[in-house]
Amino acid sequence: MMRGRTARRTAEHRLVWQAASLLLAYPDDEQSARLDLVTQLCAHLPPERARPLLSVADALRAIAENVAAQQYVETFDLRRRATLLLTYWTDGDTRNRGMSMLAFTEAYRGAGVTPPDNEVPDHLPVVLEFAATVDPVAGAALLTAYRRAIHAIGLALADEDSLYTPALAAVTATLPPATEQDLGWARRLVDAGPAAEAVGLAPFTLTVPPRRDAREPAVAKGLR
Repeated sequence: MMRGRTARRTAEHRLVWQAASLLLAYPDDEQSARLDLVTQLCAHLPPERARPLLSVADALRAIAENVAAQQYVETFDLRRRATLLLTYWTDGDTRNRGMSMLAFTEAYRGAGVTPPDNEVPDHLPVVLEFAATVDPVAGAALLTAYRRAIHAIGLALADEDSLYTPALAAVTATLPPATEQDLGWARRLVDAGPAAEAVGLAPFTLTVPPRRDAREPAVAKGLR
């Protein structure tokens, strides 16, 4: 009985992670197909888990692709305040961040897959894709280790009344409950911003589609 509940919960989490990864991808010419896949995935989820994900999909369908792309870049790329790079929240652009990113690369390799070539390994859509499609145990461990950063992203998006806010809420609902300390840390970090740049780091070479330019994010398509 317990094993069956655990398996069902893991399956639900993987569906949420896959849907959220698709929703947090850069809105390119494959956006419509991704949103259709989100709808298909949500059909296998309980209503309370599907509702926030579907609300983001509906919001994205309601705006033109070029407008969605502009909003995405403004939200996630032009400002550090809502960056999807998880280690940036904990380490900023410091030498410590290089070691933190290495933990993601090692997790991917430990699961028998090649780290993506064209995106840093701590990009949240990439981590969600890994957790959903490759190794839910290792993926959940990474997401849990960075749950404070994920909460911070969610708070930053909520402050801006972003259409992506429910996608982050759906992800945090799959993680261990946040403590008051976790939420306080996230709020302070959102208010202060990630650590100031100290050392420039070249991105890892990963297997998701490359960014269009230095400002635009990759679409998480999966790890091989």
